[in-house]
Amino acid sequence: MKLLFYRYGSICEPDIIEGFEELGLTVLELSPEMYDKQMKPSESVSVLSEYLFANPVEFVFSINFFPTVAEVCHIFHLPYLCWIVDSPVLELYAKAITYDTNRIFLFDRALYNEISSFNPECVFHLPLATNVRQKDALLSSVDAQAKNNFSCDVSFIGSLYTEKNPLERLPDTPNYLRGYLDGLMEAQLQVYGYFFVEEVLPEEIVSEFADVFPGFYRMPGEHFLTDRTTMAQLYIGTQITVLERQRAMRLLSERFPVTIYTGSDTSGYPRLINKGFAKTLTEMPVIFHESNVNLNLTAKSIRSGLPLRIWDILGSGGFCLTNYQPELTELLAPGEYLDCYTSLDDLAEKVDYYRSHETVRKEIARAGYEFVKAYHTYPVRLTRMLELAFGL
Repeated sequence: MKLLFYRYGSICEPDIIEGFEELGLTVLELSPEMYDKQMKPSESVSVLSEYLFANPVEFVFSINFFPTVAEVCHIFHLPYLCWIVDSPVLELYAKAITYDTNRIFLFDRALYNEISSFNPECVFHLPLATNVRQKDALLSSVDAQAKNNFSCDVSFIGSLYTEKNPLERLPDTPNYLRGYLDGLMEAQLQVYGYFFVEEVLPEEIVSEFADVFPGFYRMPGEHFLTDRTTMAQLYIGTQITVLERQRAMRLLSERFPVTIYTGSDTSGYPRLINKGFAKTLTEMPVIFHESNVNLNLTAKSIRSGLPLRIWDILGSGGFCLTNYQPELTELLAPGEYLDCYTSLDDLAEKVDYYRSHETVRKEIARAGYEFVKAYHTYPVRLTRMLELAFGL
């Protein structure tokens, strides 16, 4: 079976290509959007169409959903498989999601429950995965000095979202609007495992926010996206993520040696050790493996699923401490393969505990590694994907 992988540069693309090839599929690659992020939809349609005329394949695949790719595949009567790994992906609300040639896989069940109604026969829930084989090979080749360079007590790899927080552009607003938003976000920050923002937003608040926010996002063309969803997921959800990560870094760095790998500004946290960006394929697995405690703070727009960071920590043999997510107990037993927290105070207590209980920590990390190696690799997930897509 031959497929075309339409690439744009997601960090998991190389692992998924390797996974398809391990299953015996031939992978062709088309990557114009990796090098031209301003490519117009009409240009994407032209490039993809010309390629498909010259290179027949059984299906097209991408990370996340491209309405233009869905359009082309529908015209060619060609299955379009995509796996959503980010959040929010507002393109999922485009009318192109309704095509019967789509096979859309969502790692977040809460999103699946919402999106599947647009195309019930062609939308599926599929958790994310990890490439254990690549990580094993890397870790076996890294010398002791390199491992020591990445050794951490407590570490977090990821953005604080401050540099990509659109709510920072919110102008001066009536006190009641600002007060309502602040109160809503503070309430959501106290709740782990249930994102209630979207369902409680009053229509008048949504309308006023959309009116006063400069450049409020509205999807072009035909779509199902509402201002309420945009406000909750893109704007408020991002701001809540900023607040949670800022508070977590401040709380932990004042009590423990905490290293962060990020491009975000951390000058407001003088005790936080910022080592800049980590290279995905060659440095992140080493950091995960050599850190005593790896933190995962899930973006609030991911309402129920487990982000890629969790899988990659476990696939690297690292110990993971994550916030509670509804799908966590379905996929990874807390206390057995990793552990979770349900408040910032709980986070600090568990960091303190696992820093001082090396044997317990290492036993959990080892069990997590063996579990994902057996049941949660890309070949395992992609086999399931092909079964659901084609009834194989």
